[in-house]
This record gives sequence, C-alpha cells and structure tokens, in this order.
Amino acid sequence: MKFLRKQLCASPIRARTAPYVLIVLLPFIQDGFDGQWRYWLYLLKMLAGLWCIWEVRSVVTEARWALSWEAVAVGVLVCGIWIGLDPYYPKFGLFFKVGTPWNPFKQYGEGSAMGWFFVVVRTVGSALIVPPIEEAFYRSFLYRYFVRINFTTLPLSHFHALSLVVTSLLFGLSHYQWLAGFLCGLIFQGLVIGKNRLGDAMTAHAIINFLLGIWVAWKGAWIFW
Repeated sequence: MKFLRKQLCASPIRARTAPYVLIVLLPFIQDGFDGQWRYWLYLLKMLAGLWCIWEVRSVVTEARWALSWEAVAVGVLVCGIWIGLDPYYPKFGLFFKVGTPWNPFKQYGEGSAMGWFFVVVRTVGSALIVPPIEEAFYRSFLYRYFVRINFTTLPLSHFHALSLVVTSLLFGLSHYQWLAGFLCGLIFQGLVIGKNRLGDAMTAHAIINFLLGIWVAWKGAWIFW
C-alpha cells in the first residue's frame, strides 16, 4: 500500500491522471462480466476512486469543493440539457457496450433491496467520487497541459480557445451522450475559468450526476447509466 501511495503521488501529472485512468479502465473490466459481478465491480471502482482522492489530496490541492449560485445553476441547467437533448442526436458505441444498460433491478428483481442498494451506490459514487477525479483530470490537468507542459504554473483562470474545445471534445467522447458531454465540458471549463478555481465545477458536476441518478431511478431511463 505504501508503494502504491508513493507511485500515485510521484508527480503532479500522475496524481491527476492515475485516478482517472483507474475509473476509466475498470468499467471495461466491469462490463466484461455478466450478472451481479458487474455491480460489485462498480462498487470496487468507487472505493478505489475514493482511496485515490484521499491519497492525492495534498498534491491535487485545487480539487476542493466550492459552493456558489453559479455552480448550482450550471448543475441544474446541464442536467436538463443532458436529458432533453438525448433523443435528438445520434450516438455511437465505439467505446461503449451498447444494449446492456446498467440496471440492477434486472439482476436482483424489481424493487429489491439489493437493486436499490446499487442504485444508491451508483448515484452517490457518481455524485461524490467521479466529479473530483474527472474535474482534476480534464479541467485542471489536461486543459492546462495542452497550453503549458509545466501546467501547475498556469492559473486556472487562463483562457485558451483551442484547449477549451479539444478537452471538451475529449470529455464528450468519453460519454455515450457525447454531444451533451461536449457542451457540458465547455460550460464546466468556463466555470473554472470564471471562478479561477475547480471547486465550482466539481459541485456542478455532482449536482448533474445526482439529479441524473434520481431521473434514472424515477423514469427507469437506464440508458443514461
């Protein structure tokens, strides 16, 4: 464990990329399993992500939650865009296992305790663990790294149009709902630039994922997961 901790925090780049790589790679393993292992591996992924966040907290110092009315407004607005825009553009399954939505009730039974347990795990994990990891990778590291190799010397408020578009596009392509993801990336980065801090984008990201989790459970819209 000490060795893993040392490797994780070995550099500013690794501290911001390794947690993201972990939560990106594990879904490929997770979706390769059928049955209940798919859901238990998601829980494992969230626990691993939580451990990473804790270990890099002294290195990724910008990943601190911040609350503002702009963050709340962005969170609600983008959630509406994500859901409302979905029927109106084509998706692609290049990086995704299309046709097997993440639905624990299908595995454990409609209204079952285990089904609800994994709905809560997914909602809480996506709202509290995913945002700091993804925001540190895209909005803090990648956006600034495309501008300056020694990215930590570049203020979060620095505006660079090409990096804004490229990193937002990469963020969009990492989601099945790629167009909504692209727009989301643009708005999140604008929030970071305007506030000169990462915490508001983390909060907006958390609000979106939490509201989306409620929508999925309420409407059975498992395609969003």
